[in-house]
Amino acid sequence: MRLRSVLLNTVKIFSLFLIVIAFSASRRSFAAEQASDVPAWLRAHVGDGEGQIAQVVLQRARALYLQKVSEGAVKNPCYFAMDATRPHDLSDGKLGPRFYVICEFGRSFRAISAGHGGGRDLKDIANFANGKRCAKNFGNAMDSKLTAGGAYVTGETKTSFKGYYRASAKLDAVLIRSFVQFDGEGEVANARQREIGGHPAELLRNVCLRKNPHSSYADRDGYVPFGQLEDYAGGRSNGCTSWSPSDAGQIIALVKDGPTTLYIYPESADIDAVTQAV
Repeated sequence: MRLRSVLLNTVKIFSLFLIVIAFSASRRSFAAEQASDVPAWLRAHVGDGEGQIAQVVLQRARALYLQKVSEGAVKNPCYFAMDATRPHDLSDGKLGPRFYVICEFGRSFRAISAGHGGGRDLKDIANFANGKRCAKNFGNAMDSKLTAGGAYVTGETKTSFKGYYRASAKLDAVLIRSFVQFDGEGEVANARQREIGGHPAELLRNVCLRKNPHSSYADRDGYVPFGQLEDYAGGRSNGCTSWSPSDAGQIIALVKDGPTTLYIYPESADIDAVTQAV
């Protein structure tokens, strides 16, 4: 009952079933809002094609970044955006680029893949699970494992030991995973409470304890976790933004230069507008 109360009464969960309609409606609604000072080289990346960014997403991400720069809260030369309405995996098996790294000073634009929150299926209560290909449910609910759209600023980067895994026939390796904390605003202000951030899409499966008293990571009884390494870049997260290990390394290196902004689309207002239109 506690879980049901937290999920359904305290916070919001939004469903977006008609993603194509949502995308088109948002483009029409916000076409007039695009800032006129967007440089020509960046406008060349705006569109609906693979590797491009939708106009509304760029407009909002850029406005958030410029606002934080003017306030002195951000000095990082790059900023991020994510369009969770785009497919995570494409029909040819490739991962869809929908996370954007934009560095206007260096005239750099990069689109990479990113995982979305898998959500949950609460039997006999509510089903707000997401498939691997597309996200149709979004929300800021505690324990919902959903991605929530809105404005974020990157916080500190935490590094933690996850365990050992077999790297080769004779060699074990250590999985050390970094996690970039996100601090949200407005509806996503509970991001830190939800432990929402960005990290590499890798974990250990089938974990057991193995005796290794000489390890600096061993517990007081001399045991360490040992499992099978899994790269789930094509899968879903528990609500965080996840990247392939190689992409994650580059993004984490960028935020070491200082905090920057991340705008995730869609927000609840976008989903409400599509629902009313439909």
